[in-house]
Amino acid sequence: MKYYMHDSNSFNDEKITELFMNFGYEGLGLFYTLLEKLASQEKPIKTNVLKSQLKVGKKLEKCWKFMESLKLIHTNNGETFNKQLLNYSEKYVIKKEKNAKRISEWRENQKVEENVTCNKSVRNAPKDNISKDNISKEGIKRFIPPSINEVSIYISENKLNVDSRNFIDYYTANGWKVGKNPMKDWNATVRTWHNRSKTDKVTYRHPSTELFDKNIDEQVKRF
Repeated sequence: MKYYMHDSNSFNDEKITELFMNFGYEGLGLFYTLLEKLASQEKPIKTNVLKSQLKVGKKLEKCWKFMESLKLIHTNNGETFNKQLLNYSEKYVIKKEKNAKRISEWRENQKVEENVTCNKSVRNAPKDNISKDNISKEGIKRFIPPSINEVSIYISENKLNVDSRNFIDYYTANGWKVGKNPMKDWNATVRTWHNRSKTDKVTYRHPSTELFDKNIDEQVKRF
């Protein structure tokens, strides 16, 4: 454990007061040094190892037994530990893991933002191209244009009558806008194309393509 907290008012604790009354500062010194040893390992330590490191002789052995009787320390299966310190250690590990996960997610989000904006010129960007949909804020989902594979899969899974290539080409050319507004949900736009196709009874293609085909037909009729 990188660190652990001493209680600032631990001397007011009844058990600590009893330890001081019976063994004075020597007893307090042994107790807090023992806590530091346990904190550095973050787990129970063999009792005989601890006693050897702390040079616990006959005099301090009585102090050791007294701390066990007060349940300031516990000995089980030849190992010594402090319950409060173990609980704190577990909470500290959990908190550290949560922080690590939070930092990892933040870094991943940063990578996504860099990939989305890496091909855009920041200098002298016109104000009209700045959209609230491209601003990353908590609670606002950033719009990312789909690939043709994503559109094709969505069309296939939902059995929609839409040409995925025409869909991608059309909205790539107009900057992924629906009318004058930036697109927010491409899935909904695909469904709109499908609904129009039911009226036209043909696979829906974007308006520019239909206008082009109409002009060609009129020219053919003239000849």
